[in-house]
Amino acid sequence: MYSPTAPVTTAMLEAFSDAWNRHDIDALMSFMSDDCVFQTAAGPEACGTRISGPEAVREAFAAAWQAVPDAQWVGGVHFVLNDFGTSQWTFTGTATDGSRIETDGIDVFTFKDGKIKLKNVFRKARPNLPATK
Repeated sequence: MYSPTAPVTTAMLEAFSDAWNRHDIDALMSFMSDDCVFQTAAGPEACGTRISGPEAVREAFAAAWQAVPDAQWVGGVHFVLNDFGTSQWTFTGTATDGSRIETDGIDVFTFKDGKIKLKNVFRKARPNLPATK
């Protein structure tokens, strides 16, 4: 679990990414502030869908693995400057209908007291690839 003792670094974002790839919800939430916000890649608002608070964010994060059980975020490149950071990655996986997903994206973060206050995700719009037989 992540316990902040110093300013946010790229190593923290690498550990956050590793938790996503392990599908470890408890580890993920240990990086999030008590007043965290997750803004999704799609939704009815200009920001996608805004999800606020640890319980709602936990549910939204876990939903990614329900929709894509083998989800992985690979090739991560991380950047941190003060209370701002980014993680660039390629999202891969198989949707529950069997179609394959491979698309580039980026998380834009705002940090507060050594934790993630805002995770704002942007992902390239690309049709899923046909299911493999």
